Amino acid sequence: MSTILRYKVTFHSNKVFFREYELRDDMTLFALNKFLVNDLDFAPDQMIAFRGYGPDGKLKAMWGLFDLGSGTIDGVSLAKTLAMEATTLHYVFDLTKNKYMVLSFVSEVEYLSHVSYPRLVAEKGRIPGQFDSKYDTLDNLTPELGEEIGDDDPDDGGDDE
Repeated sequence: MSTILRYKVTFHSNKVFFREYELRDDMTLFALNKFLVNDLDFAPDQMIAFRGYGPDGKLKAMWGLFDLGSGTIDGVSLAKTLAMEATTLHYVFDLTKNKYMVLSFVSEVEYLSHVSYPRLVAEKGRIPGQFDSKYDTLDNLTPELGEEIGDDDPDDGGDDE
C-alpha cells in the first residue's frame, strides 16, 4: 500500500492562492504534472520542469520531460524526491519566464480506503492564470476606500512579473 503525502501548493508571487493536495508517494512527477494541469486548467502542451530543494533551500535535482541531469519526470516518484531530501518542489510551468509554483511537503497522512488519490483537500483564492503577467496579492484584492470592486484596469501601475 502506498503512503499518502500532503503537499501545500503556492505561487511564489501570489500571497492569496494556496491549495493542499494528498498524493500517493508512488506518483511520478509526470503524473503529478498531468494532475496539476487538469486541476489548475493549464495548457497541457507546455514544456515544464520540476526543481527539488532540500530543507536548507539548496537545489538538489532538476527533472524535466527530457533528462536535465537528474532523470526524467516519468522516472521519478514523490517517494524518490523525499528520499533525496527534496522537501520542496518548484513546478516550473513557464521555463522562459521562470514562472513556478511551490509544492511544500507538509506530512504523511492516513490512507483512506474510500478515497481516490490524488485529491484536493483545501484551497483558497482564485487559480492564477498560467500566462497572466501578474498575480493576486492581498493589496489588489482589497479595494481601497472609494474604489469600486471589480475595477480591472490593466494599467493600474502594479508590478508586472
